[in-house]
Parts: sequence; C-alpha cells; structure tokens
Amino acid sequence: MSCCTFRRYLAFVLLGMAGCSLSAQEPFPPPLPVDTAGMEENQPADPATDDDDPFYWAGDGTAISGVYEVVIGVRDLDQALRYFGDLGFRLVQTGYLSPLAAQALYGHPSGVRAYRLQNGNIDSHGMIRLLHWEKPLGDGVGYGRPGTIGSRVMAMLTTDIYRLHDIYHDARMAGEPWLVSEPVRQSLTGDDSPRGFFERPVGTREMSVYGAQWNHLFFQRYGYTVPGYGNVHLNTRLRTSEITHHDFFVRVDSMAQLAYLEKVLGLQADGAPSLNGDWMPGPRSLYFLQPGESYWFQSFQSPNNVAGKLRFFVPVQPRADRSSLQRPGHTGVTAHTFYTPYLDRMWNDVVQAQLRPTPVAANEFGERCFVFRGPEGATWQIIERLKAPFNEPIFFYNIQMLDE
Repeated sequence: MSCCTFRRYLAFVLLGMAGCSLSAQEPFPPPLPVDTAGMEENQPADPATDDDDPFYWAGDGTAISGVYEVVIGVRDLDQALRYFGDLGFRLVQTGYLSPLAAQALYGHPSGVRAYRLQNGNIDSHGMIRLLHWEKPLGDGVGYGRPGTIGSRVMAMLTTDIYRLHDIYHDARMAGEPWLVSEPVRQSLTGDDSPRGFFERPVGTREMSVYGAQWNHLFFQRYGYTVPGYGNVHLNTRLRTSEITHHDFFVRVDSMAQLAYLEKVLGLQADGAPSLNGDWMPGPRSLYFLQPGESYWFQSFQSPNNVAGKLRFFVPVQPRADRSSLQRPGHTGVTAHTFYTPYLDRMWNDVVQAQLRPTPVAANEFGERCFVFRGPEGATWQIIERLKAPFNEPIFFYNIQMLDE
C-alpha cells in the first residue's frame, strides 16, 4: 500500500471512529486557577483576507459552525470555575438575562448569569457556557447509568490519560459520585495483531467518566496527530484540550428523526446509521455495555469545521429516560450552541420545518440568537456571528504520522 493510499485509508477510519452585560455593581468571578502564560493574545482577523465576501470564513450553505459551546447549569459556581480551570478553560466573557428575557429565550422565568469559558485560543469550537440560575428548576439528568436517555458526554484530548484515570478513580474511592472506565486501546487501523518493535501501533487510549453534573470522554493519541482537532496547552494543570466532539444519548422512533440536522441546519452525516454493541471492546468499556446490549449510532459534522462533531447513540434495549430534565433551567448539561452569519435565513428554515424556534432575541452576551428543541430532545441555541473566529476552523482531517 502506497504512503498516499495509506493516509487516505487512515482518514477514512478516523472519520468512522470514535442578553446584556453584568452591571458595574455586580462583581466578576475570580480568575480561573489556570496558568495561561505563553498563550498568544487574540488578534483580529486580517482584513486583507476578506476579499469581497465578508463571510469568506463561513463556508457554503447555512455556514453553520461545529458545536460552539456546551451549556451547563451549575449550583456551585466557584466549584465549577475551579473544576474547568483545571481542565484548561479560562473566563473570557460574562453576561446576564432578566427573568422576563430568560422566560422568552429558555422557557424558565429566572434571572441567570452566564460565564463563557475558552480553552487556550480555541474560539471556533469546543467552548463552555456556565449558567448560574437564580431559581434553578432542578438537578437535571444527574448521576445515573451510562447511556441514560438525555445524558450528554463531552470529549477532550489529553496528553496524560492515566493520570486523569487515577484522579477520578481516587475521587470515587473518596466518596465522590464518579463512575470511571479503564483506559481502553483503540487501533486507528482496526488491526490489533501483534507487532514488532519497528511496526508500531497507531491509535488512541480512551476512557469515560460519568458524574453528577457532567460526563467526559478523554482520549490520548499515539503514533499520529491531527492539527487543530484537540489543542493541549501544556501549561494547563491536567493536560486537556477544548471539547472536540459531543455524545448524545437519545430515544427516537426512527433514525430519520435526526435528518433535520442535515436538511435544516446544514450539517453533514458521516455515513449511514450503524448498529454497535457489546461485541466491540471500545464501546463495551466506555459505555459500560452489558452482554447483549447494543445501540444505533450516527454522527454529524459541520462542513465548515470538522471539530465540534455530534455523535448520537440510540440504545436498542430499554433505558431510563430523563430527557425531560435535559433543558435550560436545570443543572448539568442542558443545551449546545452553534453560530452562523445567516441567522435570519436559518430561523426561517427552522420555522418551515415546524421545529418551533423562539423569536430571535439577545442572549446573555447580547448576541442575536434563537433557541429550539429537536425531535430527539436536544436543545440548541443558534447564534449570529459576523466576525471570523481567531483560530482557523479545520475543514478536513490532516493526519500526521509521528514516526515518518
């Protein structure tokens, strides 16, 4: 097999793998406990590259981004800021919505303060928005069996997966509600046969962590890298990146109910739905599958940034359904956001698809947006963004082998 053909094969395999500001009287939270020394300062986009199209960076169609933010309701703000600070996130923006505005946008009449967190300089995808509700509805999906309907998982690259495993494992032993899998080996080529010293494996180690407020999937690459897809600043405490992709455990009558992601939002399916299950070592370990358990799987990505991918899991066997608690107002992961420069056009498309969006309004940061809930139970906020992100989105996987 030629080098070029091998690269194309690896790329194919990888694709299949795994509003208004706070008032001056309101104090900002303390800086996150993360060392950001050595990080470049954000610079404005170079107008010389704009040409005649002010949205040259946005791509075609709806110009939708990958998943921009995970929206997480929190009760203990200081604890959440410290936690995500240790995972490499820093505060970059804060805002507020009055009860009346929150009712119109989120359907919950409570004042809410928002804190946008960014990992390093990565502002095109993989960010976090913490929502601190004055009157939260409840504790959301909460701690439960992996694969509970309504649960969400945030995937992040790390350079030290065994240290992360030991941290969460020890916290569980100390009485904290964490369920932790062992790091499992996943071959990039699907070939786990024995190899000699000079025929080195290429793949990942992956582990999952399930908690009371949020869930993680951490992965560490070896033998290859994908520039732009997982960016780890080594001066962060736990050697973790922005959020690269997102898992959704949902219940649908048919996988066709996910088609609006392509037809309306403009995302692209990575392929047809596939049936996965306990016969696969990776999923068996990461999702704690019991013998005989399986699920339908399908993933989607933006044509304008392959980072920020969405992966949907539909369990075949009965699972507890807490999807009604997976919505703004509760704590835990309650929504995800995208951005586009063509907000009004997309709003009209969502209306025509009878997905019942809210009217366009300002969110906590003063950004024009609308919110709607998909037929599978996911809550989305679509944000208008006219300025190019600082870091370049990536349009395709550029696999670089480390031993070549």
